[in-house]
Amino acid sequence: MPSILNIAAYRFVPIADAPALRSQLIERAQALQLRGTVLLAQEGINLVLAGPAPALRAFVAQLHADARFAGMEVKESWSQVQPFGKLLVKVKPEIIRMNHPAIEPAQGRAPAVDAQTARRWLDQGHDDTGRPVVALDTRNAFEVDHGTFEGAIDWRLDKFSDFPAALAAHRAQLEGKTVVSFCTGGIRCEKAAIYMREAGLQDVWQLDGGILKYFEETGGAHFRGNCFVFDEREALDPQLRAARE
Repeated sequence: MPSILNIAAYRFVPIADAPALRSQLIERAQALQLRGTVLLAQEGINLVLAGPAPALRAFVAQLHADARFAGMEVKESWSQVQPFGKLLVKVKPEIIRMNHPAIEPAQGRAPAVDAQTARRWLDQGHDDTGRPVVALDTRNAFEVDHGTFEGAIDWRLDKFSDFPAALAAHRAQLEGKTVVSFCTGGIRCEKAAIYMREAGLQDVWQLDGGILKYFEETGGAHFRGNCFVFDEREALDPQLRAARE
């Protein structure tokens, strides 16, 4: 039985005290001997951490006690060894860089489609109103190469901040369709969905919880390959196991 718990979580929520919060989180995570990365910005929090399950769940419980992070969904997976070499807690301009400051997800999420509904739409090829459905991969090209949904649109992004220009160049691919944007854990596809709606595409959804939540709830139906993750495991299979284990 793997002994190391891995978590991924984010929330877009205004954070006015990011430097002070950074100090608190460093102290808590170090005391619990956790490793990984926590990013803080005025727009929210983004974290990937690993460690013994009791310690990691204690850290999450402390986060949830803060009203800003109460109920923040945490995606879990397991590994045989610690996949992170150190702990990093940073304050950044954005928790996921798009270079588009008008995006304010804390003001309201784009509509989200849950994993089971997304699977049903992919099964039938259309949404519940009969509109054709396309899956839009918002990840970087090298991530897509590890695995993606069958027939997904892939704009071969070098970095997420390329997304606005890619949308301008390829918008015609999405016109008249229901778009389900997806990414690893939800953060990029949420920002992308909001951006697309601001750009005038109304039939846009984010895959709630990203690929990792989809794996957890569906076993990976319609997904081919593995999901790249930014730690030493490199990629997870649809059973949320390190693909190389």
